[in-house]
Amino acid sequence: MMDADTRYEAVRSRDGRFDGAFFFAVETTGIYCRPSCPAVTPKRHNVRFFATVAAAQGSGFRACRRCRPDAVPGSAEWNVRADVVGRAMRLIADGVVDREGVAGLAARLGYSARQVQRQLTAELGAGPVALARAQRAHTARVLLRTTDLPVTQIAFASGFASVRQFNDTIREVYDATPTEVRAAAPRDRGVRRAVPGAGIPLRLAHRGTYQAAAVFDQLAREAVPGVEEVTGGPGGRTYRRGLRLPYGTALVAVHERTRAARAGAGTHPGGWLEARLNLTDPRDLTTAVQRLRRLFDLDADPYAVDERLGAAPRLAPLVAARPGLRSPGAVDPLEPAVRALAGTRGAQELVRRYGKTLDAPCGSLTHLFPEPAVLAEAEPAGPLGALAAALADGTVRLDAGADRDDAEKALLALPGMDPAVVAALRVRALGDPDVAPPGADIPGTWRPWRSYAVQHLRVAGELPW
Repeated sequence: MMDADTRYEAVRSRDGRFDGAFFFAVETTGIYCRPSCPAVTPKRHNVRFFATVAAAQGSGFRACRRCRPDAVPGSAEWNVRADVVGRAMRLIADGVVDREGVAGLAARLGYSARQVQRQLTAELGAGPVALARAQRAHTARVLLRTTDLPVTQIAFASGFASVRQFNDTIREVYDATPTEVRAAAPRDRGVRRAVPGAGIPLRLAHRGTYQAAAVFDQLAREAVPGVEEVTGGPGGRTYRRGLRLPYGTALVAVHERTRAARAGAGTHPGGWLEARLNLTDPRDLTTAVQRLRRLFDLDADPYAVDERLGAAPRLAPLVAARPGLRSPGAVDPLEPAVRALAGTRGAQELVRRYGKTLDAPCGSLTHLFPEPAVLAEAEPAGPLGALAAALADGTVRLDAGADRDDAEKALLALPGMDPAVVAALRVRALGDPDVAPPGADIPGTWRPWRSYAVQHLRVAGELPW
């Protein structure tokens, strides 16, 4: 926890480590920024601090056009925390409020809507509706700047209930009409507009150093043919796959090569991964982006992880060799379970037999991963069938807002479920940063980042994959 004076010092030093952890607003200008904003530092008595973009917007401040505070990586705190606020933030990011309303969010969390509203407002300065509204505004800005979709279509694709609500929100948040936001896009440095049929170009931001090579190595090693692939070579690889989403499907491509890679460096301090999404329904943009962020662990805090693990004698040389190493997640909780229980070849066979064929296959991508209900009906026997059935009927929940301890208990209650598989699912499906595989020599002093410690040991060849 940081007090106001410490936050102001971070603002004075333009410390990018805190981008997304908090935001500051300037009362004399009515603008809110990220801590690393390059503008002249305001006087302390004119500054207010907020935990979220939604809280700043709710207090009447509009986003800085220079530092774009709504485009920073998400707070690493929401990924780490297992309490109701952390779980709620992950579900809101996944678009649950837009699809199911506050009542649906509360039901998933096991609380009343009033309790959820009270806890979020007390801690974050904004309730679930305001938090979802801020996210919708950012999604709308992305679509306005990168596509030629009609403004009316963007309004509903972003999750707004009406065009009037959409127009009012964009004016309030960005101090510009939707048409003005779109018109300004060509003047924004580095912005690329979508080519018809080629998808939406995106920058998936992250904080700190990002070890892209290690992540792409792992994704290449685990790739299930037909569903995902990694192509390219030393100059930069591309991860491609199909996604099943709430309103439709998508083909996504994420590129390993970054600004620093182009300059000849292996890592880079802060930046983004370039991506492109082909969506059958634009309403899925927010959800697709968030699931890619979980897969690539883009909301992690490498500063906190490296500081803690780098102090351990056994890990110090590994952290020095690979600062900012990430712990990848998953876009579909069933996928890591199937790989763990059936292996990659077994997963490929299940995809061939039960996966949904893409309407427009692209290269080697031909299928979507089987749905739990389909797999449960087709393969009812054994641990895999039991898990698929439990996911299908809700006995086991492995979504972004699931309670990790409850999920582990439910998994272990399934017939034939291996504790090692359960540990893997806590890391990959539930994004738990502090998991030690059964039997591994992982001391408790490495908490709360044992998942990252395991990743270092595996990449270094000291633990098996």
